[in-house]
Amino acid sequence: MQHPTPFTGTPGKVIALHLNYPSRIAQRGRTPEQPSYFLKPGTSVSASGTPIERPAGTELLAFEGEIALIIGHSIRRVNPDEGWAAVSGVTAANDFGVYDLRYADKGSNLKSKGGDGFTPLGPTVINATDIQPDALRVRTWVNGALVQEDTTAQLAFGFGRLVADLSQLMTLEPGDVILTGTPAGSSVVQPGDVVEVEVDAPTAPGAPSTGRLVTPVVAGTVAMAEYGAGPKIDDLQRAEAWGSAEAAGLPASTGQATILTDELKAKINSVGTATISSQLRKRGLNNVSIDGLKSTRPSARLVGLARTLRFIPNREDLFVSHGGGYNAQKRAFDSLRPGDVLVIEARGETGTGTVGDILALRAQVNGAAGLVTDGGVRDVAAVTALTMPTYFANAHPAVLGRKHVPWDTDLTIACGGAAVQPGDVIVGDADGILVIPPHLIEEVVADAIEQEREETFIAEMVAAGEGVDGLYPMNAKWKGRYQQWLQ
Repeated sequence: MQHPTPFTGTPGKVIALHLNYPSRIAQRGRTPEQPSYFLKPGTSVSASGTPIERPAGTELLAFEGEIALIIGHSIRRVNPDEGWAAVSGVTAANDFGVYDLRYADKGSNLKSKGGDGFTPLGPTVINATDIQPDALRVRTWVNGALVQEDTTAQLAFGFGRLVADLSQLMTLEPGDVILTGTPAGSSVVQPGDVVEVEVDAPTAPGAPSTGRLVTPVVAGTVAMAEYGAGPKIDDLQRAEAWGSAEAAGLPASTGQATILTDELKAKINSVGTATISSQLRKRGLNNVSIDGLKSTRPSARLVGLARTLRFIPNREDLFVSHGGGYNAQKRAFDSLRPGDVLVIEARGETGTGTVGDILALRAQVNGAAGLVTDGGVRDVAAVTALTMPTYFANAHPAVLGRKHVPWDTDLTIACGGAAVQPGDVIVGDADGILVIPPHLIEEVVADAIEQEREETFIAEMVAAGEGVDGLYPMNAKWKGRYQQWLQ
């Protein structure tokens, strides 16, 4: 069993990654092709329990719970396999930033994220030797409420790759820290709030944990001087700091970027889910179908990016605190953007409705591509009448509170036996629904198009009386004839 050691010392370098978690990438609406970074000064590091001061005159102090890698020995120009081996331990981090000062940095983030105490680390370090880099979990709480939770299973950039990439141009030294990105859920905190971050390895022997990194927020009292850039914010900064326009109390944006261009959507729609499924299987992805559901519009094609909503089993006191008012379910539907697919975790519980006609209409008006729930649907005739497809387990007249409490949004969920993360590509047709990691969608679809082209040729040959031996799949002779057919 591991015995995490206290985090001590001041790193020579603190290097932070911009985007890594699919949920955060989906939230930001842009997919990085390569990792990009910024530096934080060593003086920004603080210990668990140390208060962070929100600078006087500022409004948007945001937390970002992260996993921090600690370099164990000097390295230069290593490869990704060697990169993880150079990590001696991991700890919890909070990459605080003041969005009021982002404009002054032009990407360096020095003023917005480099303040004293803006990088809490600790309280303990998990030895990296006996843990797997893709089996870690990071969670963040604000005033005791869980607001961020994600794992490292599907990061855009693995930890070994980050270390190797940085080592191309600089020597990484013992004690240097790399912050590896934050999942969705980052938002604004106020003086009086308490933010806690924990990193653990739940499946490792002994389930080692860093413990909770605690940071109280206090109000600054010294105004910023006029000889430097002062606080300045607009609605874009408010929306990004809070995590969404809706959370910031602003009208929802409809102009966010998406990886699903019209050209890519047309390519996706040109191939069946059965073909896409076989391409995913070739890449080792067998558990990517949402099973057991039917569609209100079986002939309609569903293509979009996942947003997620999770229901927990009903408990009366929790429904009192989370079920009424502007709850997670209503927030999720209100915040849907054009092209979103809201995927709902209802635990396969079909004894109540998880969406009805009003919320489904709200989703369609917002431009959502569709809804997917492994629970029931109320007002099913009215929902079926909408042009937007809804995939569901069955119809049921009961209201939500009979079986569910709407709990949280935009985090990794389970639906119909599949894991779904915000930003995953959802594709559905009469054969079913697939969940596709966004970084694979272009190559999967390109290969699916080629596969269907080959199958068209094979079908023509079979129709002409040819046997399938050597033709399906094609041997070298038939591949030669296929190339002639293409020409």
